[in-house]
Amino acid sequence: MSLHIVCPHCHATNRVPEDRLDASPKCGGCHQALFTAQPIELTESNFNLHISNSDIPTLVDFWASWCGPCKMMAPAFAKAATALEPNTRLVKINTEEHQELAARYNIRSIPTLVLFKNGHEIARQAGAMSEQDLVRWAQTNIK
Repeated sequence: MSLHIVCPHCHATNRVPEDRLDASPKCGGCHQALFTAQPIELTESNFNLHISNSDIPTLVDFWASWCGPCKMMAPAFAKAATALEPNTRLVKINTEEHQELAARYNIRSIPTLVLFKNGHEIARQAGAMSEQDLVRWAQTNIK
């Protein structure tokens, strides 16, 4: 079975055989790695594409640059990408720059983590977490 994976670089949707996810797949359009073991910054213009067109779950960190707990959690979120990819994509949304997205998803406090699968929210958690807690929370809610 093939999975649809959105490229973090050019935002093209790629079909990747499920059994090849661990084989460092590259984008058919820009030929860059589909997984970088780093969270990707999204914008209002490409957020829906990544959430709706990807067959793997997407973990979103809604954050702001002035938020102390957000800054404290950022390294843990980045490390969690290494543990969760290629089965889960990690992305970041700056709520100051993309207030419309924050309002659409009713983000009341930050950091807030929202887990999406097939375009639908499946879990939400407010507050900073450690890398281990992030990974455990994501894996528990994906099943």
